[in-house]
Amino acid sequence: MAEAAPPPPSARPTARTLLRHPAAGPLAVLAAGAAGSAYLYVTDPHEPGHLLPRCPFRLVTGLLCPACGGTRMAYDLMHGHLTQAWLDNRALLLAAPFALAMLGRWMTEGLRGRRWQPRVGPRGQVLILALAVTWTVVRNTA
Repeated sequence: MAEAAPPPPSARPTARTLLRHPAAGPLAVLAAGAAGSAYLYVTDPHEPGHLLPRCPFRLVTGLLCPACGGTRMAYDLMHGHLTQAWLDNRALLLAAPFALAMLGRWMTEGLRGRRWQPRVGPRGQVLILALAVTWTVVRNTA
């Protein structure tokens, strides 16, 4: 039986075309998240001296930003400490399922060859900003 001839050079995907595929972005985010999660799993952010990012807002102001405690929260979730994760950052813990759903949708659409961008209208933007500011004020005054 004769072997099939290789496709012509114009039919082979190039690195540029692969990077422009709709699934490239979500796959890159997934790979980076997996690498970061693997490092975080074995690195306790509750202890000082690790190569983990510091919050620039907190370094400048001394106040907690809306996302402060997110690294500790993720670590605690990976180790099954739901109560401690709740204490680290309640707002991020409640928002995490929505973020994961959006990543899942982005990945699904990308693998189907379609581009997807979430649309947040002006009211949604104001609501998100108001919740972030409220959370920042509450956690810094309580």
